[in-house]
Amino acid sequence: MARIFALTASALLVIAPGMARAAEPCLSPAEFSSLVGFALPGTIAGVAQRCGPTLPDGAFLRGPARGMIDRYASVKPTLWPGAKAAIGKMSTGAPTDISALLGQLPDPQQQQIVETMVTGMVAEKLPIARCPELDRLLAILSPLPPESTAEAIGLAIGLGSRAGQARLGKIVICTQ
Repeated sequence: MARIFALTASALLVIAPGMARAAEPCLSPAEFSSLVGFALPGTIAGVAQRCGPTLPDGAFLRGPARGMIDRYASVKPTLWPGAKAAIGKMSTGAPTDISALLGQLPDPQQQQIVETMVTGMVAEKLPIARCPELDRLLAILSPLPPESTAEAIGLAIGLGSRAGQARLGKIVICTQ
């Protein structure tokens, strides 16, 4: 699962290139959860797109995942303000201020750009060998509410950090 979210983080890096600079701002746990929750439907759609054709007929990603994607997508409007703030924070000081460019667009178009990039990056880069495990993991997570899944991911990343700093790729999660 960490690999999927690392791919999602890579897509967010394209959108918010300021994250690559030396002094990385940290996202609050709430900002991170909003960002992850907003990105989850696109991430799951990308996994289903990449893995669906390689899995057997009864696989979660070949059918039931659509319901999970739709259910998780239904909460995106409530998560967008926090996700948008996180993207803005991550892009501060970037050589090309993509947040200023995105800011000129209405929110629905900004959301569509973010989701399209996340879905595309996951679908393109996910190793096929991970598909059976991801199918099982997503089937296990599917009954959870989207907000609980996003918070669980944030907690897992914090617990799994080795350097004492919770991070996903170059996304740093504040410790407060």
